[in-house]
Amino acid sequence: MYIIGDIGNTDIKVCLVNKKNKIIKKKIFNTNKVSTKYLYKNLNFLLKHKKLIKKAIVCSVVPSKYLILKKFFKINLSIKCLELKSLNLDKYIKIAVNKKQVGSDRIANALSVIDNNNNYIIIDFGTATTFDVVKKNRYLGGIIAPGVDMSLKNLINKASLIPKVKLTKSKNILGKNTKDAVNSGFYWGYIGLINNIIKLIIKDSKSMYKIKITGGFAYLFKNSIEYICELDKDITLKGLIKLL
Repeated sequence: MYIIGDIGNTDIKVCLVNKKNKIIKKKIFNTNKVSTKYLYKNLNFLLKHKKLIKKAIVCSVVPSKYLILKKFFKINLSIKCLELKSLNLDKYIKIAVNKKQVGSDRIANALSVIDNNNNYIIIDFGTATTFDVVKKNRYLGGIIAPGVDMSLKNLINKASLIPKVKLTKSKNILGKNTKDAVNSGFYWGYIGLINNIIKLIIKDSKSMYKIKITGGFAYLFKNSIEYICELDKDITLKGLIKLL
């Protein structure tokens, strides 16, 4: 058995994977809550499999939380917790940029889609909205835009007359009140951003792509994007499984 984990700015996912590389247990918790005591409470299901777990591989964009998780695995499971970037990735994917400047989660996303026949754009609606470009088995680079949720919360916090808004799919362009106007601006504004960036990537690279989307708000935008796209909420975890 193996452990894989995705340590993000908002959430952490820890999964137990069997010898057939199938996820048999997944735990998701808030990144800010993570402490040694918290892990004991929420990852105790791993202890019953202690003798069967061989290793742990995670991708992390929060170093301090990775260290806590790494220590937990060493003390309680007697295994090393390896961070994706510490591995030799050359046999899996060719990275055409400075690896240190690309988030581990984005590399894991790229790993999940690589094949010798297709090109991919991966859009991740996380704390930031990221676009990553993979041609065959080569990672070419990406784009980082402000995250939908973070931008919306920042506007609400900074503008005293803006009410709390839960982003939903907007049918009308023109809002009849402040709440609807904000919702429309964010929903259609991000649709415009997404469509335009995809168009520019295609134009710049003179190539066509399959498009994968993931992250918290992916479901909301899926059917309004001008290009055919596939929603895959576990794309990061699938990339990590390829490294087992």
